[in-house]
Amino acid sequence: MTVFSDLVAGYGRFREHGWAEERERWAHLAEGQSPKVMVIACSDSRTDPATVFDTSPGEIFVVRNVANLVPPFEIGGGRHGVSAALEFAVTQLKVEEVVVMGHGMCGGVHASLTKRFAEADPGEGGFIARWINLLDEARDRVTTEHGHGEDAVRALELETVRVSLANLRTFPFVQDAEAVGQLTLHGAWFSIREGVLWVMDEKGEFSPAS
Repeated sequence: MTVFSDLVAGYGRFREHGWAEERERWAHLAEGQSPKVMVIACSDSRTDPATVFDTSPGEIFVVRNVANLVPPFEIGGGRHGVSAALEFAVTQLKVEEVVVMGHGMCGGVHASLTKRFAEADPGEGGFIARWINLLDEARDRVTTEHGHGEDAVRALELETVRVSLANLRTFPFVQDAEAVGQLTLHGAWFSIREGVLWVMDEKGEFSPAS
């Protein structure tokens, strides 16, 4: 099991090899960042976008949260971490593409399907419940069609991507950038068990990446 001391030891290896051997690259990155792609992914420890997409530091701007969800555009309420990161990526970094990547065996999807934290207070699952209620409508559609078995799990994992993409398009600055061809949105789903990335087409259907 990795603990903090293991992380510090890993830093030592990075400092000796990754940083030292690519000193010119890190000097360039010290001047600023200019990624072309933003990835919105799940916090799950098994689905690091940098690993799945085999990228180097500076290449992708990443936001990770429970079930790779994007809330709809709204001004009031509490803090808006995902919205702030999205705004920064689109309006300041001028990323050209945003990718929402879901994955198999997602704990957030399981929590939504089982309604495990539905009545919980903050600190006992309440924050989780209030976040994944973004999936309530999709969950109800999925369970009506598929019940609560494995087909429903897979279907709702794909729905997390579709829901987030739909919510992305409620942000005015996303709408504006997409309308003039400055921004393209993509959906993807990663199978942890098989190590296969599925990509969503324009019709909202998924198929393995070639």
